[in-house]
Amino acid sequence: MAAGRVAWERWSERFRVDLLRWAAACRARLVQAKGQGTTEYAILVGVLVVIAILAITVFRPKLQELWDAIASGINGL
Repeated sequence: MAAGRVAWERWSERFRVDLLRWAAACRARLVQAKGQGTTEYAILVGVLVVIAILAITVFRPKLQELWDAIASGINGL
């Protein structure tokens, strides 16, 4: 079970790094272009939203664990 978790963590970290590199490359390409319009910015925002959704999906168990810890801490007051 621990080996699977380690493999999953490695995969998710590589996936996150690849997404960040891709987003940076897209952002750099958009910055180089002259006369950017609303369409380019809308595409960039759309890509960032997709990346955020993917990150939340990938890290959902950790986020749930953090949320539960915060909730139990508040309930313990």
